[in-house]
Amino acid sequence: MYSKIYVGQVRHKRYLPHEHTFNYRMFMMYLDLDELPSLFDRFLFWSVDKINLAQFKRSHHLGDRNTLLKESVKDLVYREKDIQLNGPIRLLTNLSYFGYGFNPVSFYYCFDKSGETLEVIVAEVNNTPWGDQYSYVLPVEDKESSHHDYHLNKDFHVSPFNPMNQQYEWSLSEPGRSLSVYMQNYTDGLKVFDAGLSLKQEEINHRSLSRVLSGFPLMTVKVVVAIYFEAFKLWLKKTPIYDYPGKATDDCSDNLSVDISDQDDLDNNIIDKNITVISKK
Repeated sequence: MYSKIYVGQVRHKRYLPHEHTFNYRMFMMYLDLDELPSLFDRFLFWSVDKINLAQFKRSHHLGDRNTLLKESVKDLVYREKDIQLNGPIRLLTNLSYFGYGFNPVSFYYCFDKSGETLEVIVAEVNNTPWGDQYSYVLPVEDKESSHHDYHLNKDFHVSPFNPMNQQYEWSLSEPGRSLSVYMQNYTDGLKVFDAGLSLKQEEINHRSLSRVLSGFPLMTVKVVVAIYFEAFKLWLKKTPIYDYPGKATDDCSDNLSVDISDQDDLDNNIIDKNITVISKK
């Protein structure tokens, strides 16, 4: 089985105009999309597109809800980067727990036919409370490296405390016994924010699923509560607030309107722009 659980910690730090840091424990599911339809058949409280304590919802992710998610990812990558994917695609994400689901960012790791060499990473970003979704398609240039760095322009509004005229620097490790994500935001060359995700791999079995469900029973609620609570503290510090610019109007970018609780008929046709890839060993 290639599907796993990843358990660890996420940390956020703001540097400007006021310092602000928080972190919390969390877990995420790493799902092989070929295994997904029957992955939870043996587990009582877990399911795919069926009401349960822990539920994977196809409608929470890119593409038409009536199309297989793997096919939607393949179509997106081919449309944007002219790369034909022929191997497994594995998704790092949060499910819906106790009826609620939200993912600040999910990652699709797209491998070659052997399932060993990573070809593309897709970062699927959601914002709240606007309920929009945007995907960055990130080709892997150095196939020999286990870490991949990307410099890209910000194309999607996420936080009201960050303006749109920012640049990102992302460092993403390949999934293994550990997994890390490090994201930095820059404005005019100054680092204003960073976030880090550090996770350890666990096997999926009855014991591990019971442990994470009981240990993190309201995982996605916790994520959203943390977002709003920390936003309130930033507001108290009089951190500048930037208006939501609305949906992207660029000719080469379609943004998505998403109802997190019941997302209907998603049609993702998103173009990522201005990506410079630097892979390191």
